[in-house]
Amino acid sequence: MKAYKRVILALLSCVMILGSAGCASSAPAETEDADEEEEDASETLTIEDEEYYKRFEGEGISLNVYNWGEYICDGSEEGTLDVNREFEELTGIKVNYTTFGNNEELYAKMHDGAVSYDVIIPSDYMISKFIKEGLVQKLDLSNIPNVKYIMENFRGLEYDPGDEYSVPYTWGTVGIIYNKEVLGLEEDEIDWDILWNEDYSGDILMFDNPRDAFAIAEIMQGSSLNCEDPDELKTAAQKLIEQKPLVQAYVMDEVFDKMGGDEALIAPYYAGDALTILEDNDALAFAVPKSGTNLFVDAMCVPTSAKQKEAAEMYINFMCEPDIAFANIDYICYSTPHSAAYEMLDDEVKENPITYPDEQFVAENTEVFADLSGEASELMKNLWTDMKTAEDKTKNRWLTPLFLAASIILVIVIQLRRSIKAKRDIY
Repeated sequence: MKAYKRVILALLSCVMILGSAGCASSAPAETEDADEEEEDASETLTIEDEEYYKRFEGEGISLNVYNWGEYICDGSEEGTLDVNREFEELTGIKVNYTTFGNNEELYAKMHDGAVSYDVIIPSDYMISKFIKEGLVQKLDLSNIPNVKYIMENFRGLEYDPGDEYSVPYTWGTVGIIYNKEVLGLEEDEIDWDILWNEDYSGDILMFDNPRDAFAIAEIMQGSSLNCEDPDELKTAAQKLIEQKPLVQAYVMDEVFDKMGGDEALIAPYYAGDALTILEDNDALAFAVPKSGTNLFVDAMCVPTSAKQKEAAEMYINFMCEPDIAFANIDYICYSTPHSAAYEMLDDEVKENPITYPDEQFVAENTEVFADLSGEASELMKNLWTDMKTAEDKTKNRWLTPLFLAASIILVIVIQLRRSIKAKRDIY
């Protein structure tokens, strides 16, 4: 949905430019003052140690950064920073920035080694997997002094207990986006079972990745989000298969257009993205089910194959500059583990239960993903593939009977023709 905002802002900018041109001859002084005020309003970046960022200047270095879609402030909205451009201008290092849709896509790219990345931003359980498989390397924290801003409750977490391989970027929870005007339900009436409600068949969206989809089914059956028991995983898969006829589409970033454009009524998604979607559609609301949910942390890492490790650590440090951390979190609407960025937020944002839920609820009703064993991961992947195949079978359930009926009719017609021909030959 950010794309629509960018178009609108571009049009507004054109109107403002044309208006300024028309008034230039009558009020040049006022126009100059307005330009100065606009320039001042955009100068929001303060760097404590600029000299630190000059060590690679003039060396022609470039960094390959791989991040989630819509997950960094890109300056497309008026008065916001273009974070990558600011880094390039400050350091002289070129940033080649590309995006992925889910952790599994990131893993596939990392595993096949076709592309070398310098900075990646995976989620907690995937970081743990990368560490076990030797796909990310230990960081030199002396090159990342701004790590001092990371809150204590985001240090020493299970996926990286020694804080050696990652620096937290964002965190959040998973909940349900729903059309409150059509459903007519209050927030406390929304739970995961609504995604299986036949009354909303064809208007339900579902995660298009196995870990998040299985998590919802696991919560509903009372299992841990990190369960590895084959029977429990198969039961969760069966639950997802049962949901299949009701699902309009399996989505990731497509949720922005579908929910924002009223193409669906219900969708599970990440709290930060939900806030962005809600900004563009007043009919929508967001609820974190009381029965429990996933709490996730996305963090910055340097792959083992990185060609510019020290420059990559500089980029991570830059992302932890207070003004940069605030610009990013203010733009993407996720929750921040950065103490200085948090203090810069409006009280309204800090008190929003979507982005900063009650500490007791987090402690009692959320669970962080851990990396599953190889056997459990493989079983989940296979069950997911089977489930997606079952989707295709469900959609095409009438093709086989129709084909059989057509075949029978064809055989009957052929036999009749042969019979008629045989009789003609006799006479």
